[in-house]
Amino acid sequence: MDLITTHKNADFDALASTFAAALVYPSSSVVLPRNLNRNVKEFLGIHKDVFRYRSHNGLTPERYNRLIVVDTNDWSRLDLPDSFREDENLSIHIWDHHPGVGTISADWSCIREVGAAVTLLVDQLKKDDAPLSPIQATLFLAGIHEDTGSLLFPSTTPLDAASAAFLMEQGADVNMIARFLRPTYTQNQKELLFHMLRKAREVDARGLMAVVTHVPINGHSPGLSLVVDMFHGIAGADIIVCLFSERSSGKTIIIARSSGESLDVGRIMSSLGGGGHPNAASALIRGSTPDKVEAAVMEALTEAVSTSGPLMAVIMSYPVISVEPSATMKDAALMFRSKGFTGIPVIQGKRLVGIISRRDFTKIKKTRQLDAPVKAFMSTNVITVAPDASVREVARLMSTHDIGRVPVVENDSVVGIVTRSDVMRYYYDLLPD
Repeated sequence: MDLITTHKNADFDALASTFAAALVYPSSSVVLPRNLNRNVKEFLGIHKDVFRYRSHNGLTPERYNRLIVVDTNDWSRLDLPDSFREDENLSIHIWDHHPGVGTISADWSCIREVGAAVTLLVDQLKKDDAPLSPIQATLFLAGIHEDTGSLLFPSTTPLDAASAAFLMEQGADVNMIARFLRPTYTQNQKELLFHMLRKAREVDARGLMAVVTHVPINGHSPGLSLVVDMFHGIAGADIIVCLFSERSSGKTIIIARSSGESLDVGRIMSSLGGGGHPNAASALIRGSTPDKVEAAVMEALTEAVSTSGPLMAVIMSYPVISVEPSATMKDAALMFRSKGFTGIPVIQGKRLVGIISRRDFTKIKKTRQLDAPVKAFMSTNVITVAPDASVREVARLMSTHDIGRVPVVENDSVVGIVTRSDVMRYYYDLLPD
C-alpha cells in the first residue's frame, strides 16, 4: 500500500493535493499532519465521511511500499516519525510546485512552477480521464483558489486556470469555496488584529511600502494566517511582515504576505529557516529574543529589497538626448517634433539643471519668445532616481508627480532616462531575454 501525506499546518492546497493524489494512487491511504489550518479543520468536520484519512497511531514505514509527498519537498515539514526518513527501502514520489532543491531524495517527482500543487494532480486526473464527484472538484478548486489568490497571484499559470475551468465543469461549488476560504473571525482573532494594527509601522523599501507589526501572544493561537490575511487587506501595503512572539516558549512565528510581484517573501522566509510562496510565506524561530528576531527579519527584508528587480540600467533609455540651457525654445520645439518626445532633460556640461516639457510651451504668449533660451521656461525642480532604484519606485514617482520621464542620475551626471514606455515594457514582460 502507498501512504500519502503533506506538510504541517496544512492549508487547502495541501489538503486538496493529498486527496487528489489518492485518486492518482488508488491503493493508498492518507495521513494528515496533526496541525491543520482552522478553516481546513472546519471543512473536514463536515466532509470527514467523504475524505477519509488514517491516524498517526502505529505509523511505521514497514507497512508501506511507497510514500507520496505533496506540496512540499522538505522532511522537516512532514509530521512523520524519523523512521520514514531512515528507511532506505521506501520508494518516494513527490508532487510539488515549490522551486529549489529540497531535502527529500525521491525515486520520482513532478515538480513544476505552477500556482498550486493540486493543479499538477488535477492535470494528471484529467489526462487519466478519472471521474470526479462535485465534492472532490470543490475541494480541489479551493486549493487552486487559495494558493493562486483566485488566479490573481503572479505565480498563476495557464495550467492553473485550465485546471480551475475543468473542475468547474465537474460541478465544483464556488459558493462552498467562498464559505471556507473566508471563515468568520473569533473574538480572540479580532482582538489580535486590533493589536496588530496598533503596533504596525510603515517602512519605505526602495519604493515598496512595507508594513511590519510585532505583537506578543500567549500559548497556542489558532488561525494566525487568517488574521494576517485580514491585516494585509487593511494595511494596503506591498509587503507585510507579522511577528508573533511567545515569551514563555521562546519562539517567534513570522508570517509574511506580498501583493502582486512586489517581492518574493518565500525567499525571505527561506533565509530565516522557513519557506512558502512568493506571495505568502512563514518561518518559526526558537531560542532568540523578540528584538533579535525582529532585527534579523528587517535585515533579511532589506537584503531582499536591495537585490530584487532589475537595475535601472536594464530598462532605462540611453544615451540621453538633451538640450543645453542656452538653446532656444524654437530648437526645443523642433526636437520635440522630430523625436516625438514629451520632455527633454536640460544639461549643462554633465550636470542636470532642468527639464523642458511640451507643457512648458503653454507659458509662451508671444511668437518672439520662441527665440528665448530654454532656461527661461524649463522646470528646475526635477525628480530623479539613482541607478539602483526599483521599477516600482519609478512608477510611483510618475504617478505622484504626473510626469512621463525620470532622469537616472549617478554622481551628479545623467546616465539614462526612464519613460512611461520603459516601465510598461517591464510590467508587460516585453523586455528582451
